[in-house]
Amino acid sequence: MPRWEPSAEDRLREAALALFLDRGYENVTVSDITDHAGLTRRTFSRYFADKRDVLFAGSDRLPAVISKAVRDADPALGPAEALLAGLADTGTILARNVPRSPERRRVVAGSAELQERERTKLAAVTDSLTEALQERGASGTAARLLADVGIAVFRTAFAGWTEEPDGADFPVYVHEAAAELTSALAPIAQRD
Repeated sequence: MPRWEPSAEDRLREAALALFLDRGYENVTVSDITDHAGLTRRTFSRYFADKRDVLFAGSDRLPAVISKAVRDADPALGPAEALLAGLADTGTILARNVPRSPERRRVVAGSAELQERERTKLAAVTDSLTEALQERGASGTAARLLADVGIAVFRTAFAGWTEEPDGADFPVYVHEAAAELTSALAPIAQRD
């Protein structure tokens, strides 16, 4: 009869993160993670496809979630405003499911393989956002530009949110990042 391991997924995540920080992502194996967590490889396989998945589990759902949030934003909003509303809503969902972990960001920043995985994930989100923005009336070029800018705002907001464990709710970081960008672009708009 299989034995149920309480908090196995969390134990595996914590063990992996501790080892990645201590040894570097490339120098840690799945066996290292399971040994550190006191669990089996079979238990690991129930929760994660591979060691990258410990850091990226669920990220395959992000493109659909974020584009749905943009599509479902108030119909009275233009594409740019709907984008910000969608980013804030998605961040709220993300905040409920992802712990604020500056350590995770450090692990990803220290590994070329993980950085590539992050870029691939964000490219899928950008493509999905582009489609959603076109459905909201943006031209193809405007939709792509807004999607790219939206990803930059989202990444900046996520970085700020993870670095402040007791900080504000995620939407505050989205609006701060957007305001910073607007302020930086204001001189260009004033030339016209």
